[in-house]
Amino acid sequence: MTPKDDALNRKDQILDAAASLFAENGYYKTTTAGVAASVGVTQPYVFHFFKTKESLYLAVLERAYQRILYAFSTVDAPPEQLKETMGRAFTELIGSHRDEILLVMMAYATPEKEVRAYTRREIAIIHERVTARFQAAGIPDADVEASSFIAEGLLIAMSETLDLPHLCRWREKHVEE
Repeated sequence: MTPKDDALNRKDQILDAAASLFAENGYYKTTTAGVAASVGVTQPYVFHFFKTKESLYLAVLERAYQRILYAFSTVDAPPEQLKETMGRAFTELIGSHRDEILLVMMAYATPEKEVRAYTRREIAIIHERVTARFQAAGIPDADVEASSFIAEGLLIAMSETLDLPHLCRWREKHVEE
């Protein structure tokens, strides 16, 4: 492994630790010193990759948004099963990258101006992509269906975050399958 590979691996470790800490403690109670300690590096090393806590948070969100977009764009299903299959891809993401995905779904509540603006842009992109997939599949009222699909994702995230699975019976049904 080259030093560059080691650094990229460390950067991923920092992002993983940050996602976990942000999800557990929230934006304001998470510190870059805490992230550094959980990875076993110094705080200046974290700042080598991310100049501020906000830029670290945004990097965690960016990675998660990319996972969501990739999952939704690579789902292969017949039109009548597209929404269901995309929903399953989303719940699988929660299973494999829970902290990141929940942060994405709750980032709109972070009052930092840049975080809110970034979240608004990314959710709009997700909505556009989901709408386009639904239109291509011939789903009637694709725009409305995409909004409902995203709303279901927000409900899933809320039920996960609050540990209230009965808020979202749809999610429970797919976890059992």
